[in-house]
Amino acid sequence: MNTLPSSASTHSSFRWAISDVLTIARRNLMSLVRIPVAIVFMIIQPIMFVILFRYVFAGVINIPSTSYVNYLIPGILVQTMIFGSVGTAIGLAEDLQKGLIERFRALPMARLAVLAGRTISDMFRNVIVLVIITGVGFLVGFRPGGGFVAYIQASLLMLLFAYCLSWGFAFIGLAAPNSEAAQAITFPIIFPLTFVSSIFVLVSTMPGWLQPFAINQPISQTVVAVRGLMLGDPHGQSTWISLAWAVGAIVVLAPLAVNRYRKVA
Repeated sequence: MNTLPSSASTHSSFRWAISDVLTIARRNLMSLVRIPVAIVFMIIQPIMFVILFRYVFAGVINIPSTSYVNYLIPGILVQTMIFGSVGTAIGLAEDLQKGLIERFRALPMARLAVLAGRTISDMFRNVIVLVIITGVGFLVGFRPGGGFVAYIQASLLMLLFAYCLSWGFAFIGLAAPNSEAAQAITFPIIFPLTFVSSIFVLVSTMPGWLQPFAINQPISQTVVAVRGLMLGDPHGQSTWISLAWAVGAIVVLAPLAVNRYRKVA
């Protein structure tokens, strides 16, 4: 009996694994086509933040180096990408609650496909939202000065950062009893990190005891990097620090999510 060489067998298995991941990702993205109102709800919250801070609070927030709208929009974009990654937890919790993960387990597919497919589809959903909120930013006066290439670099950085965090939310989604609980669990994690950061205001305006945390936490570092790239301003080592946080997050969180998936599936 002829057998395939081990290298050929490995290549074939890898190809099928990629195919499985893309199939699951496509299945998740199709929900946006079937339920277009979902994308509407995804963009309502960031648009509300843009309008609120652009037209209500802008008059009392002073940014010496640039206009407040230029300061605000990069931060809102980072916040929106992170909020979008929370969808990984909610989506997996719903699939688990409906018994879909049990069905996926019964199919001859790569074990990694469910988690990788979900996180990849949520990243592409974030791309859609990123484009829309960027357009909204331009409508309210956002004028980045860093150039097109730097803007793309900033966008890739925040998408990568949010994608790596989504593996942590995948763990939460698999550990939660339902989607409502998954969303409730993410709330006390995300809100302190996003609001005690440089997204909306200068860290220097915060109480002295809070500033070390606000400056050094991962979301602030990502915001500083994204803002610096988009506006063409100096941002030190923030890009590398943000990348280090992203790599560290996926190295720690992805195994936790995979291990949890093995237990529940």
